[in-house]
Amino acid sequence: MNFDTRKEMDMESMQMSRVFTLIEPGPVVLVTTNDGRKDNVMTISWTMVLDFTAEFAITTGPWNYSYTALQESRECVISIPTVDLIDTVVGVGTCSGADTDKFTKFKLTRLKAKHVRAPIIKECLANIECRVVDIVTQYNIVVLKAVAAYFDSTREEKKTLHAVGDGTFIVDGRKIDRKEMMQAKLPSGI
Repeated sequence: MNFDTRKEMDMESMQMSRVFTLIEPGPVVLVTTNDGRKDNVMTISWTMVLDFTAEFAITTGPWNYSYTALQESRECVISIPTVDLIDTVVGVGTCSGADTDKFTKFKLTRLKAKHVRAPIIKECLANIECRVVDIVTQYNIVVLKAVAAYFDSTREEKKTLHAVGDGTFIVDGRKIDRKEMMQAKLPSGI
């Protein structure tokens, strides 16, 4: 490669503390917990799917009121809100369950889950009952395994929110179908 002919880069440098905004995952979720006395809900924007399984990871730690409930109960519900709930999602994420009943304040309807004590949120598009598999304290990661999942196909709004990480959000757009193309490339059994 002849470096003398390389074009000058015309991209702006970014602060390292903001790099995560380039690959922030999604969707934003609400995570419900029950500590044996009361229900709580927190907003989580850092989630990931583990492999092709019903296992997930969320990032949270001792700074969140629900973290102790996650540690002790070893269970929760991941609730997936849609764009029409953006103000609720932000509101839930900007107050503490230590001194606020977020279900009452944000008018969220609790439904009884089948396998965990934490409630399902009726207003959400989907809910996933989970058990805690591991807590990786070095990275503030909670690994979860789904034990049941529910999807409300009657909901009119189905677009989910994706946090950029700086107070802005991206909303799901149109779907592009490449299932046939991908099926030809996936290993059998998946």
